[in-house]
Amino acid sequence: MTLFRSLTACVLFFLGLVSASAVVKSARSAYAGFIVTDAATGKVLYEENADVSNPPASMAKLMTFAVLHDQLAAGTLKLDTPVRVMPEDAKMGGTQVFLDPRETFPVEELLYAMMIQSANDAAHALARAAAGSVPAFVELMNAKARELGMTHTTFRTPHGLPPSNRRISDGDLTTPRDFAVLCRHLVLHTDVLKYTSIKEREFGTGVRAQPMRMDNHNKLLGRVAGVDGLKTGYTVGAGYCLSATAERNGRRVIAVIMGSFGPHGEIDKGRTRDLKAIELLERGFAALPAIVAAPAAPAKGPLPDPIKSANVPTVKTDKPAAPAPDQASTTAEPPLTFRVIPPAKKP
Repeated sequence: MTLFRSLTACVLFFLGLVSASAVVKSARSAYAGFIVTDAATGKVLYEENADVSNPPASMAKLMTFAVLHDQLAAGTLKLDTPVRVMPEDAKMGGTQVFLDPRETFPVEELLYAMMIQSANDAAHALARAAAGSVPAFVELMNAKARELGMTHTTFRTPHGLPPSNRRISDGDLTTPRDFAVLCRHLVLHTDVLKYTSIKEREFGTGVRAQPMRMDNHNKLLGRVAGVDGLKTGYTVGAGYCLSATAERNGRRVIAVIMGSFGPHGEIDKGRTRDLKAIELLERGFAALPAIVAAPAAPAKGPLPDPIKSANVPTVKTDKPAAPAPDQASTTAEPPLTFRVIPPAKKP
């Protein structure tokens, strides 16, 4: 009897461990990994599984933009360069602006389509036109990744669509840490925010009889203070991904979250991802070191009234800002409390 009770206790203990492990796994299944960095210094403010490999989905278009920007800066490509749509561009599928082989658009119009609408056909057309072929352009994407030090990144498309065999290993792959490096480069050295900060725009004005309205997939724009980019992404294999950035009082934070799903792996249209991204941005600003004001130069004339003081703008959070940790790791802290005000429902 004693042996039986001992065996029973062992089994129950084991089942308890399995159950606890399942709970932990379930709690972390909302995302594959994330990272938050200070855009000015590149310092990591928070991270979890930041080196996990995951498809970036349409976030891959940020690297497409980086390569195109290099060509625009070098003068080998111009914003008004006409791009004639080819049949292979129009056959991309997924999110698109429904390019037609009979159409021609300037580079800049296709850039807006790629960054606002996340148009796969626009990304394909730009890549083909810029490098002569899509494979040649993808080589430029990987060369740019190596230049930036993105050592765990491989691009295979300019748009982020999965391969026809649906094998994740055969598609685009990167990590939250690598992608934060790319985002910082774009924010500091390109005009990417000119495109990613726009909530809506018409495509095809002056070319099409009926222009198409484009709505930015980044739902944090206009809803979270300071958010002005960068890019969303989603495929079944990648999950919901988002590279977000916000600027407040002259300071900027970058957050990258990848592989997100709703509770129990639900397809929730990115709601869980967006809520987590908001939390990460708030935590990022709270973790930035306090700004130390420079001593004022001695003023001539009468001394100012010491009772009066200037109003210094601050970012309000539910707890005081803490200095950034010495190591790139997420500290065990209770989550911040914040409100997301949903837009009014359309009648």
